[in-house]
Amino acid sequence: MEERDLICIVCPRGCHLHVDKDLNVTGNFCPRGAVYGKQEVTNPTRVVTSTVRIEGANLAMCPVKTKDPIPKGKIFEVMSSINSVKIVAPVHIGDVIIKDVAGTGVDVVSTRDMEKI
Repeated sequence: MEERDLICIVCPRGCHLHVDKDLNVTGNFCPRGAVYGKQEVTNPTRVVTSTVRIEGANLAMCPVKTKDPIPKGKIFEVMSSINSVKIVAPVHIGDVIIKDVAGTGVDVVSTRDMEKI
């Protein structure tokens, strides 16, 4: 593993982190920054937010997100699954739209109530 410089996104402070070959983290103001730096170098994850097509609602698209972070390398596969889905109103916040998306063990859920028209 090579050394990396990152900006911490755990809190608004935005510490400039340096992670060395031995996974020692410097530049962090709090312990959460050290955890973030190690994770970002060894196993980066992201929450994916997007929209899916919906029929029978006032709007044509329903906002969704992954319930938990997914491996960064799976983002394109997850987006492909999200883009292929079409749902029907009504949908409520937290409803599972795609279960175990792309084999990640993480569900895609609705982030908005969409009532039937």
